[in-house]
Amino acid sequence: MTDKEFLKQSKKYAEPFCITNGGKFKLKQIDPEETLGLDTEDKAEAKEMLERGVELLSKLQDELYAHDRWAILLIFQAMDAAGKDGAIKHVLSGVNPQGCEVTSFKAPSAEELDHDYLWRCAKRLPERGRIGVFNRSYYEETLVVRVHPEYLESQRLPDVQTKKPSKQAKQKDLWKQRFENINNFERYLTNNGTVILKFFLHVSKEEQQKRFLARIDDPAKNWKFSMKDVKEREHWEEYMHAYEQTVRQTATDYAPWYVVPADTKWFTRLVVASAIVQRLSALDLSYPKLSQVELAELKTARQALLDSTRIN
Repeated sequence: MTDKEFLKQSKKYAEPFCITNGGKFKLKQIDPEETLGLDTEDKAEAKEMLERGVELLSKLQDELYAHDRWAILLIFQAMDAAGKDGAIKHVLSGVNPQGCEVTSFKAPSAEELDHDYLWRCAKRLPERGRIGVFNRSYYEETLVVRVHPEYLESQRLPDVQTKKPSKQAKQKDLWKQRFENINNFERYLTNNGTVILKFFLHVSKEEQQKRFLARIDDPAKNWKFSMKDVKEREHWEEYMHAYEQTVRQTATDYAPWYVVPADTKWFTRLVVASAIVQRLSALDLSYPKLSQVELAELKTARQALLDSTRIN
């Protein structure tokens, strides 16, 4: 399969899940079990295509690094056990480590809480020519914090007193402000050469249960499981509402969301790889062309190297 053939075929896997205008988006529009007609008999073919996508991504990343004009920011959000780690591992397996950095954001530290909520993520933004991957991100502030508004108390925000009678009205204004802040932040980044792709790996509650049970039953995966994961399942509907609102309010043409079905891991990875390759190929990347003076210098250097070999 040529690069051109892959790009043509991968388009059909990326486009159905790309949200650029979230105004009318409903989470129920995306079935977590969706595979666009592919079944277990197509698994080998899909994996082969993923491998081709990884190869093409490696080539595009090399050109991105040499071009040194754009930065790529990939944001992954999901419920626990949706497959973020696996998707990042498989899709970026062929990328040169020198040109890529993965940052996982956990609960904020005391130092981070002394700053605005974008601060810790802004520090980890990729440089030009590089790919930055956020495993969770500033979107936790419209997801986890929305489901657990008590976390706002530790942020010591002005005019946000979660225990007062007017807390619901104030929190509604807060989420609106945060959506506006994030949209402005992402607009600023894109205006300055950062390409942003955001992935919500949409797993079903039933599939999450299966994966949790697998972690409990497999000693090699016990370390991945936490009782906190079970407690968070009690807030499933609240999380789905928070994700829907987040996509609705922050899906834009300059920073789109990909709401990716996550019940079938190999399909999830194919969609993610397809989306990234599609976007990078649209940048029309290429290796820098040298000037006539620089080419002449190369010719001189080549001759000097050949002459030194003859002397030795």
